[in-house]
Amino acid sequence: MSISNAFQVFLDEAPEHAKAWMSAVHGLDQASALDKKTEELAYLAVLAAQRLTSGIPFHVQSAKRHGASREEIIAAVLIGLPAVGNAVIQSLPVALEAFDAAPNGGL
Repeated sequence: MSISNAFQVFLDEAPEHAKAWMSAVHGLDQASALDKKTEELAYLAVLAAQRLTSGIPFHVQSAKRHGASREEIIAAVLIGLPAVGNAVIQSLPVALEAFDAAPNGGL
């Protein structure tokens, strides 16, 4: 899967911090009652609302691998429109490019 350059630098240059961070991420993942597709779609909504587009390709590819459709990706990105306004539309091209580039059936 494609991770952002910034995250790759984090992994390479701060391995102990990255290890601690990934431990927390995995713990939170295990604690979630959501299935992986729903979790990834929800996370995409948060990324879009926060304008954190660098993580979107990775999470779109993961959502697609877990069965998300193109329409579900669009809906996840745009679900924040009422709460945060049209700022979420900046994430739509990034998300769709990642979805269209990811192989069908998973990565």
